[in-house]
Amino acid sequence: MASVASMLGMPVVFADNFPKDMTPVAFLNTDFSIGLPGKSDKLTVLNDRPVNAETAPHYLDDDLTPNDLFFVRNNGIPPSKINKDTWTLRIEGESAQKSKTYTLAELKNKFKQYTYNITLECGGNGRSEFNPPAKGNQWSTGAVGCAAWTGVRLADVLQDVGINRDAVYIGYYGEDMHLSGDPKKDAISRGVPIKKAMEEESLIAWSMNGEDLPLLNGYPLRLVFGGYPASCSGKWLSKIVIRNQVHDGQKMTGQAYRVPCKPVAPGTKVADADMCIIERMPVKSLITYPKTGATIRLNQSLPIRGKAWSAAKAIQSMDYSIDFGKTWQSCILESGANKFAWQKFSAQIKFPEAGYYEVWARATDSDGDTQPIILPGWNPKGYLNNACHRIAIKVEA
Repeated sequence: MASVASMLGMPVVFADNFPKDMTPVAFLNTDFSIGLPGKSDKLTVLNDRPVNAETAPHYLDDDLTPNDLFFVRNNGIPPSKINKDTWTLRIEGESAQKSKTYTLAELKNKFKQYTYNITLECGGNGRSEFNPPAKGNQWSTGAVGCAAWTGVRLADVLQDVGINRDAVYIGYYGEDMHLSGDPKKDAISRGVPIKKAMEEESLIAWSMNGEDLPLLNGYPLRLVFGGYPASCSGKWLSKIVIRNQVHDGQKMTGQAYRVPCKPVAPGTKVADADMCIIERMPVKSLITYPKTGATIRLNQSLPIRGKAWSAAKAIQSMDYSIDFGKTWQSCILESGANKFAWQKFSAQIKFPEAGYYEVWARATDSDGDTQPIILPGWNPKGYLNNACHRIAIKVEA
């Protein structure tokens, strides 16, 4: 930490508490400029085939994430020709009492419409922190966003079709093309247990923040499931199957979106049979103001703001630390609009002396789960990193 202080040009306050193998957040830089259709150039592109892009924490300060700042996670190539007036959704499957097709207009007119603020997060968000490194998009913290989604309840549509008693899962199919261009291959076809499909907040959505879905987020129709990996919320939705078994579509088998059923040592090779499907995202939070690297005077107080979310009913408490986790102070925590909406938190911080600090954020949900200070259990695919978010602050005399 002495060398860190030398590079910063100021002492690191509470240096004795800093975890041994952690890099000071002052040296982490993820700012890049890009250009994607319908998206802000503030997003950071991780790759372009398929398109994947994330949003830096300081661009997530809005109550709801603007459409042009909402992260992009694609597995294939979005459809090039879309006519929402002729778009249809087919419901079928071995556990469906009948097969039925709906136009977008029929979905809007036949069923009651609902709007929920729902947080979506990629299962691999935070993958870049895993060591040994995990393969895949090296997300930092920005594969997350909360929007007001409007559509119809999936449960209402499934009940209109009819569900057999042996139904255990639903699976989806979209119109995105496999990267190979082979029409016989699916880019992705995931799903959720029937219990999740029947939840009140599980939607077939066509609107995001009062506007049509952006192309890169699934226009004209998609699924939205809060509390599950965002890969379950299928985009460019054209078919749903009601299954009498766990759905076995593309990226439902092998090690995709799975973690070891039991903890393993870092770097361990885990057999497919010992991997379990992720069906719950962990409690998590982000400091969205100020941007990391802010500088203030010693006599100033620092206002912080952020968001917290969980698969649980709600976030129960929110805390911050300025001494690398030795002590924690409470934040003001606001209620969410509904289950699966992120919740705002805020605090005013006074610093005891000049120097380098990190502000750490830690959320606890209504199930009693709390964010770990450092990276949680390692897994081969780098999923479910919910370590405390931290920002660098310089306090000048």
